[in-house]
Amino acid sequence: MDFAFDTRTEELRERLVAFMEEYVYPAEAVATEQRARLASPWDTPAVFGELKAEARRQGLWNLFFVNQHGGPGAEYGAGLTNLQYAPLAEITGRSPHLAPMATNCAAPDTGNMELLAQFGDEAQKKQWLEPLLAGEIRSAFAMTEPEVASSDATNVETRIERVGDEYVVSGRKWYISGAMNPDCKVFIVMGKTDPEGADPRRRQSMVLVPRDTPGVEVRRAMKVYGYEDHDHGGHAEVVFDGARVPVGNLIGEEGGGFAIAQARLGPGRIHHCMRLIGMAERAIELMCRRAVGRTAFGKELAAQGVVQGWIADARVAVEQLRLLVLKTAWLMDTVGNRGAHTEIQAIKIATPRTVVGILDRAVQLHGAGGVSQDFPLAELWAAARTLQLADGPDEVHQRSLALRELRKYAGGRS
Repeated sequence: MDFAFDTRTEELRERLVAFMEEYVYPAEAVATEQRARLASPWDTPAVFGELKAEARRQGLWNLFFVNQHGGPGAEYGAGLTNLQYAPLAEITGRSPHLAPMATNCAAPDTGNMELLAQFGDEAQKKQWLEPLLAGEIRSAFAMTEPEVASSDATNVETRIERVGDEYVVSGRKWYISGAMNPDCKVFIVMGKTDPEGADPRRRQSMVLVPRDTPGVEVRRAMKVYGYEDHDHGGHAEVVFDGARVPVGNLIGEEGGGFAIAQARLGPGRIHHCMRLIGMAERAIELMCRRAVGRTAFGKELAAQGVVQGWIADARVAVEQLRLLVLKTAWLMDTVGNRGAHTEIQAIKIATPRTVVGILDRAVQLHGAGGVSQDFPLAELWAAARTLQLADGPDEVHQRSLALRELRKYAGGRS
């Protein structure tokens, strides 16, 4: 495994760092100011359009579409590998509310674009993938439900029933990311087409449901640790009350929803972990700046042993995480997502948990400022902590990973 940056990665890194310094970081305060003047908090501040235009002009666009095992990366994106994309996603993770959107590399659109590229038919790609690739619209992925334990996707109860040449969708979803944004024009909805099927993993299907379909109600925004995630388009409760769509809106085949969901979530998990490392790096930077700029009990915070320990431990942890994420990216490139299954689960467990700890120490070091809106730490903490639930909670991955390890010893004696 050689994790040295190749020429193209290094060149893109330099351009992306310059883009962040010149455009993204200054835009953080501008976005907050502009949003305060908008008629609706869910409207998009003008600075987002300016950032997207500049990112496209500089060729920093759709970088997430990796060219893996003959995948769509070269056709739809920059044609990078996971190993090339990892350090770029880390850089955008330093400003997770702006940079991923600015470069059209933000969830849930990234996963939805990958899903449509892999499983959508030509008509679906024309209608939905192309405008998503161009950044003209947003999308949402509707799977999680409030009435069941959605950590087990076979529990999903939303009904997708075929009636003639239409599917009728009925169910209640929540924490549907991006759905509050008025630019969100389509939902990819997971529900049951065969609720009595013998195989619990063949009962689900996915359909495309345009936002303006009668029977679709975006009911309310769900807060995350008290925050409303305006820049990501919020996390909504959405009700589908007999919403009808043509049978041509089915993605793939009936009964294929569970498999499609698994294919979608793999890349999403590593992308989150890549960006989390960037969040941790920014937290370390803020910790160091705070430590050398404040005095307590007669000496700089930087001279306090406990603070030095926090910073040292954070540096060690980030270096460990980065190597594991890079190994996972390398395996995904060389042996595919299935071959990297153990590592994908390992980084999904380790990265959010570790980064939450780093951010918690950074908040502590900033005192009251750490929980305020004057620093990004509180929002970063909420985002990182949420990722211990998103894309499968820690415990689900721990269970699967443990069972995989235990199979090696099945039938053996202690």
